[in-house]
Order: sequence, then structure tokens, then C-alpha cells
Amino acid sequence: MLVDDQELVRAGFAMVLDSTDDISVVAQAADGEEALAVLERTTVDVVLMDVRMPRLDGIEATRRAVAAHPGLRVVVLTTFDLDESVTAAIAAGASGFLLKDVAPQSLIEAVRTVYRGDSVVDPVSTRRLLRATAPLLAEPVSPRAPTPNAALAELTPRETEVLVLMGKGLTNSEIASDLFLSEATVKTHIGHVLAKTGSRSRVQAVALAFRTGLVS
Repeated sequence: MLVDDQELVRAGFAMVLDSTDDISVVAQAADGEEALAVLERTTVDVVLMDVRMPRLDGIEATRRAVAAHPGLRVVVLTTFDLDESVTAAIAAGASGFLLKDVAPQSLIEAVRTVYRGDSVVDPVSTRRLLRATAPLLAEPVSPRAPTPNAALAELTPRETEVLVLMGKGLTNSEIASDLFLSEATVKTHIGHVLAKTGSRSRVQAVALAFRTGLVS
């Protein structure tokens, strides 16, 4: 589903996505309230959600949508000047974010990636945004969570390798290929990385890697 208050943006994204054999745009909405209503009557796997919209913005819409539909994957669409909104969206349960000027093929791959269960951490366009939002995204989940450098010190060499590759934008399958591991093993390593660093999501773990200089 495409959620954006600009009809031309939705039309452009729909044209790109519908040109593929494995992706279909089944619904569109002009704001968060309309999106939530559509989700009640339409089966959707992935939502591309604009941040700023009338009536109900993308952040609150994401929070409500994910809470009501636990298996739903939401990708936030934003521009580079909306850093704080992006951090809020990630906290609300978004699977990642894309800049609105994303290339057509990157948009297609992003939808495929989040559908498979990975987060969207684009190694090029999103890296600029991660640098700016890293201090907020990397905040510990609780007062007992370790400091950033201490958290990284808890990682094994293999877990550190996995985190670096996550920071470079590789998906689970790409990490598995690069390290000659099974995808299941990679998922296990990522789970350990999230737990040891006190990260709520894959995106937050990558932001921590940027913040501490592990990935530059």
C-alpha cells in the first residue's frame, strides 16, 4: 500500500512497483487515517508511508498500524530534512526508511527486502540520514543498557563482522554469502547483536555502529 498525500508521488511509485512480476500495489491512501481504514479491509504485506500528511501523520499511523497488524512491514518515506521524524518512525515500529528521491530499482528492492523480514538500510542514500540520526537511534533501551562502546566490546569477532556488514547495507542473505554462513546462522548473530547492544531494531544497531565509528 502507498500512503502519501501527493497523488503524483503515489502514481509514480505505483507505476514502478506494478511493473514487476512479484509486487502489486493493492491499495493507496492520502493520509494516516485513510490508511488505517484501508488496512481493516485489505490484506497488505508492505506499506510505504510518508511522514508528513494531513489529519494523521505517518509516525502515528505507523505506530497504530503495526500494533493492529503485527506482521505488517512499514517503510517510511522521507526527505533529508526530517531526521527527527525518522527516528520517531523507527521507534514506532517502521522497518526502515527511504528518501523520496530513491531510484526505481532501489525502491523495488526495498519492498522485496522488508517483505523477506529484513530492514531497509540503504548503503548510499540512507547513510547520510543515519549519520545525522545515530545519536538518537542509538539511545539505550533502558537505564541498565550498556554504553555504546561497552556494548560493542561485548560482541564476538563474528558478531562484529556481521554488524559491520549490516552497516554497509547488506541483507541477511548477502551477509550469509559474504561470510560463507547459512542465513539462519546470520539471523542468530543479528539477534545476539541486538541483545548485546540494547538495540530495539536492526536500524538502531546500524546507527550505533555509525555513532561509535565502527562503520564510517
